[in-house]
Amino acid sequence: SERKRNMTSEDYYLKGNEFRRRGDFRQAMECYLEAIALDPESPAVQAKEMLDSIFAFYCKDLYNP
Repeated sequence: SERKRNMTSEDYYLKGNEFRRRGDFRQAMECYLEAIALDPESPAVQAKEMLDSIFAFYCKDLYNP
């Protein structure tokens, strides 16, 4: 059984960065949201905004059919 340790906001932020480097933006976003939930001042706030703009760019066809 996998033992979960208590992850900090910074842990989630760094994990999110790792997913982002691999191009797994969805997982990265989940990590950033966890980081922000734990610490609203986290640098994950800016990382999430960057991902939001990436999603908006890639998904613009969904918004403008």
